[in-house]
Amino acid sequence: MNYFKFYFLILLAANVSIVSCQEKNADNNSMKASNPLKNTITMQNDFKQKSDEEWKKILTEEQYYILRGKGTERPWTGKYNEHFEKGKYVCAACGFELFSSDNKFNSHCGWPSFDSEIVKGNVETQADNSHGMVRTEILCSRCGGHLGHVFDDGPTKTGLRYCVNSVSIDFRKDSLDSEK
Repeated sequence: MNYFKFYFLILLAANVSIVSCQEKNADNNSMKASNPLKNTITMQNDFKQKSDEEWKKILTEEQYYILRGKGTERPWTGKYNEHFEKGKYVCAACGFELFSSDNKFNSHCGWPSFDSEIVKGNVETQADNSHGMVRTEILCSRCGGHLGHVFDDGPTKTGLRYCVNSVSIDFRKDSLDSEK
């Protein structure tokens, strides 16, 4: 019986090794291909597979606390709370475009608020039952970084309020505005 288990484990390990090599070749080929969807999926996997130690080297202590530790900055302290220049808000961890200034509004809640993501699918949601509350957490779909929460009390036609930690995003000014 032990011989059978040993033989099975060796076959399983060999199969996993072959599949792994095939997946690496497929990933390498997809990066060379001009299919942006495959390139995005490969980048997402690269970011989502980073270890905590790798993230600690990339992010500041505060960014790590919020993006990887699911923390929250104090209200009215974030640099983008009262920020209304034209441009795009990207993930502070991986640079993925998340929100547009066209969808930003002042919700008077102390955090930057948006009524929709820049492209459907760039922000993921998941249930958050922490701190005795039922909320919907928002995450960067490329790297899985914690951004904040989304609520259904927004004042615009979407009815949504993406409540985002300033620390979890960076701002990229629209190039047309910088030429003025």
